[in-house]
Amino acid sequence: MNQEFRDAVYQIVAAIPAGTVCSYGQVARMAGYPRHARFVGRLMSQLPKGSKLPWHRVIRGDGGLPLIGTPSGETQLRRLHQEGVAVLSQRVPLRRFQWRPEAAESAPGE
Repeated sequence: MNQEFRDAVYQIVAAIPAGTVCSYGQVARMAGYPRHARFVGRLMSQLPKGSKLPWHRVIRGDGGLPLIGTPSGETQLRRLHQEGVAVLSQRVPLRRFQWRPEAAESAPGE
């Protein structure tokens, strides 16, 4: 993973608004590396302890939480609930909670 990719991913993840989620693949596409979803996941798993990056807002493309049953998974679930993100049967309803930055950019009246 090159530094350009890493920086782009961190910048995108930092921009995901509270109360929304983004898939690994979506982050990779937005970073300009559409076939690098697994690398996004690797970066999220290797964040330094105490990182303020909202890694918990990055989930699988099917809305599933990747770490269910682990301490990190429980942290992710708790943080999403605190932000008002619904998790039903271990999945986030993407139609309701997926971040769509292109929709925000073209919102009328702003």
